[in-house]
Amino acid sequence: MQELLLAVARGLVDDKDAVTVTADEPDAEGVTVYHLHVAEDDMGRVIGKQGRIAKAIRVVMRAAAVRRGEKAVVEID
Repeated sequence: MQELLLAVARGLVDDKDAVTVTADEPDAEGVTVYHLHVAEDDMGRVIGKQGRIAKAIRVVMRAAAVRRGEKAVVEID
């Protein structure tokens, strides 16, 4: 799952080396929180106009998690 989020984010940004993903341990409900960190200059590219790209990233990650029988949430830090 982290690799998928890294691949999507690196495709959007200019500074590909600044992209990192950390994952929290699943909570009591089985939800894993993935934290996406990008360079300050690339934050707008990842969020998009009115948050559309961020929503799309979250939808893709949720769909991939469901296919694996997991629950995932993406937070952009």
